[in-house]
Order: sequence, then structure tokens, then C-alpha cells
Amino acid sequence: MNDKLKEILLQVERPARYVGGEFNLPDMNKKCDERVCMCFSDKYEIGMSNIGIRILYHILNNMEGIVCERCFAPDLDLAKLLKENNMPLFSIETKRDLKEFDLIGFSIQFELQFSNIAYMFDLANIPYFAKDRDESYPLMVAGGPCSVNPMPFAPFFDAILVGDGEENLTKLAKLHKELKSQHLTKLEFLKIASEQIDGIYVPAFNNRTKRAICKNLDETFFPTKILVPNCAIVHDRATIELFRGCANGCRFCQACFFYRPIRERKVDTLVKYACELMDNTGYEELSLSSLSTSDYSGLKELVDRVRKEADDRKVKLAVPSLRLDSFEAEIYEELNGASLTFAPEAGTQRLRNVINKNISEEDIDKAIIGAMKNNVKNVKLYFMIGLPTETKEDLDGIANIAKKVVWLHKQYGTSKIINVTVSTSVFIPKPLTPFQWERQIDLEEMQEKQKYLQEILRIKNVKYNWHGAESSVLEGVFARADEKIAPVIVEAYKQGCVFDSWTEHFDFAKWQQAFDKFGIDMNYYRAEIEEERPLPWDIIDNGVTTKYLLKERHLAYEAKTTPNCLHKCNGCGASKLGGCFQK
Repeated sequence: MNDKLKEILLQVERPARYVGGEFNLPDMNKKCDERVCMCFSDKYEIGMSNIGIRILYHILNNMEGIVCERCFAPDLDLAKLLKENNMPLFSIETKRDLKEFDLIGFSIQFELQFSNIAYMFDLANIPYFAKDRDESYPLMVAGGPCSVNPMPFAPFFDAILVGDGEENLTKLAKLHKELKSQHLTKLEFLKIASEQIDGIYVPAFNNRTKRAICKNLDETFFPTKILVPNCAIVHDRATIELFRGCANGCRFCQACFFYRPIRERKVDTLVKYACELMDNTGYEELSLSSLSTSDYSGLKELVDRVRKEADDRKVKLAVPSLRLDSFEAEIYEELNGASLTFAPEAGTQRLRNVINKNISEEDIDKAIIGAMKNNVKNVKLYFMIGLPTETKEDLDGIANIAKKVVWLHKQYGTSKIINVTVSTSVFIPKPLTPFQWERQIDLEEMQEKQKYLQEILRIKNVKYNWHGAESSVLEGVFARADEKIAPVIVEAYKQGCVFDSWTEHFDFAKWQQAFDKFGIDMNYYRAEIEEERPLPWDIIDNGVTTKYLLKERHLAYEAKTTPNCLHKCNGCGASKLGGCFQK
């Protein structure tokens, strides 16, 4: 680190975000032919909490001839100082200028990170659009959950990686290293890569590609000697990933369909990972992670075995992602006095059937009673507003469930107090879901529903939180947008839009001005889509078929449910990718 950078880092609020040198740091001085920089378009404490980043970082550094470094979106104080001192954005490990890397990979987790792509490009002195970069710049690729529909940010990158990065990013980096001596142009290289590797979408070719998946997670690399951050992060704990995919089929949930087919790790494998993580990191908490942890087929055995190992090491075991219909008191006894989080999503049984949330009133009562008997003091309930076919009765049902929790605490609670937090987010029609054709409710409708809920949730021991309406509008636009949006993103950044997922930074008026400058109506991307209209993301085969999604959409309007696919294959199409199983 040069003296000037040291001086700068002494002036920022949290220099620990940028200095590197964390415990378990891989060897940055090993002989290498390929230098990769893994970029995350949010702050250090968010990116370091992401299990996908951890996996890819360590798998690349375990590969022969490849070194991988990291770069997170710097906070505004550091960005200002870099600009004032004419210094480019740098990697954490060696403080290397991003332009000096061979390959740069961006992980894009959610829509409100889009402006931070432009932010980081600008700080790195890298032209925003792939068409404006010559061969002297690194190969720029992006992946992550937003690759379901990469079109809004595709013009920024040379390639988009769709699916499991253990498959396509590692193969891409290895191939790039091997072909470097041939002095190919980027497009010549990407033509070869896209023909040999699944999940490589090249915007310049507009090629159809099939999502890459790891078929057998027991045979897939999982890091157990991970970096331990220098400062507190959002999820500051060790995590083991039980399985990928989700069998529940909630019709609004993109992750449920994107991460299919379902692939589990064996209990023995997970116990081994858990022990190694606890021994290698010194974390005081270990989390079991997946989209729906309680659907893991060996959960009872796993919890019993891992809890014993954790107790021996004085480590707390955390079991998140519970479903209301699978709360088992004998598994969660260690929650004594803790918070419990449930997601009914809708306030009435009719609307839960519409969205295929296969839980009943009886399931809710059983789960809450079990929580009360286990001395739970805090209950968090998550709902969505603006769902297709929603009525005032459905909103009233949210308040009724909150009241029921308070009442059940009086009947069964072993704690002296109960605190109920009701949180609502706004429904966003997401690509690769049965609701991808639906309209998103208008801004005024969002605000009216939120105001109504504020009134009816004035209940003792109940607190109401809600997600911002204006940011939900922007998410709704980005979710189903095409490549015409890319210049708008750059323009909004130039007007000052950064860290849009952080409430204190979000400025909807600036986004409106950027859209107006290009004559683009936000509502075009938020309106109902005709079922026959081609969709921007159709170019990517994510496994689940359009025919299946349409069938599910039509069942929603009949308020008919589809069973959990662990018990019965419903023919979504994902099994053709391999790895799917049923109990």
C-alpha cells in the first residue's frame, strides 16, 4: 500500500473495509497466469455476508495458476477522496488498479444495485459500455440472481454468466488463462467460451444459452477455511449451505424457480463442513442456510449432530428460513426466548391459495402455539401487498393474524411479554415466475394500502414496518426491463444515484429525470404483459418452461394450489438440467 493511499484510508469512516489482510487470506503471491477480481456492487459488510461470493472467491484461489481478489463498492467518503486524488478504484488484497486484472466478475444480487455498477466502473476509470472498451481493458462479466433477466445491465458487460458460478465462472477463468497465449480478441474468446460452457450469454452475439448448474453438491467445492472479516458485517457468522432449490412453488418467488432443480448435500457432508468451519474461523455462531431450511430431508438428524458439535465448541446454532407448516418444537427448543420469523405472505386463505403458499390457518395456529410454548418473545411476520386479485379483505387478514399472535400468547405464552412486528413489501412481478405477466400496482395504490395497514395495525404489542413504495416502483421497472434501460442507469448515476437500496441515499426524483431524458415511460415495464408477447429474458433457458409458468398463472386465478414438488413432480421442466429428486 502506497503512502498516499494510507493517508486517504485514515480519513474514511471505516478503513477496515478496504485494508484487507483478513484471517484465512489465501496466498496472493503464488505463481499465477490469471488475475481475477470479484466485484460486489454494495458495501463490504453486505458483500462479505454473501455465501456465493465466499464460495467463488475461495474456489478460484484454490485453482492452479489463478489468483482472485475482491472489490466492494466503496462508501461515498472514500469515493470522494479517490476522485480528489485522481486515484482509481482498487482491489482489497493487493491494492491493484482494477484495469490491471485479466478478468473482472460482478455479482449482481438485486435490482437496486444497478446504479452501483456504473458507480464502480466510473471509479475504476472503465468505460460504462462494452462497445466503448478496446482490448486493453479486462474481460468484464456479471452473474448472480439478476442474471435471470440480464438485459438492463447486459450492455455494460462482455458476457453474462447464468447459473451456478462454480460451473461457469471457474471454467471461464481457466479457459481464459489457457487461451491467453493465443492473443484472441474478447469476442473471439467469448465465441469459443459460449460454445464450450453452459450459461455464457454474450450480448454482442445475443446467443441462446442454458443455465449452468452443479448437479451434485456433495461433489461441489464448499469452502471451510473462509475469510474472517476485519469489521462487523451484516451476517457475521459461519454458514453451511444445506441444499439449492425450493420445492414450494410460491408463484411470486423468482428464487424458487431460478434455483431449481433441488439438490441436497448429505448429512455427513454437512456435519463435516460445520466442524471444519467452526475450527477454522472461531465464529461464535453457525447458521444452516437454504431457501427453505425446514424442507431439508435430514434436518432433525443434522440439527442434533451439529448442535452437539457446536455445544462442544461453545458455538450458537442458528436455524433460519422456517416454513409455518413445518415448525417442529423438538428441533427448535434452543430458540428459547429468541425471535421467530414467519412469512404467511398473505392475510387470507384464498390469497394464499392464489400465490400457492401451501399453508393453512391450522398451520399458522400450530406454529405460533409452538413458538409461544418455547418462550419466544418476538415474532416477525412478513407479508406482501399488491398481489394479483388482492382485496381489502386480504389486507384486513394481515391485522387478524397479528391479533391472533397476541391472543395465542395470552393463552399459551411462557414469556411475560410478546412483541409482534408485521412487515410488508410490495409485490414485484419477477421474470421466471407464474406472475411474470402481471401488472404492478401504481405508486398511489401502494401508498394507500400502506396507510390503511398503518391504521388497522394500531394494536397493542404490534409494530408495523413497510418497504418503500417509490423504490418498489423502480424494482418493478428493472425486473422486467430490456437493454434500453442501460443508458438510463448511467444517466441516473451521473445525477447522483448510488446505493439505491440504502434508504438515506435513494432519490426517486433523480431516477424520474433520467427516464424522462430518454423519453422512457416507467409504466411500460410495470403494466400487464400479453401472454403472447416475447419477453426480453426468453433468450436464456433457465430450465422451467413457459408452458408450466402459464399453467400456474391460470391456476392462480382459480385459487387452486399445486403441491410441493418434493412429494410429486409437477413437470416444471427443471429436471432436464439434472439433480432433481423427490422424497
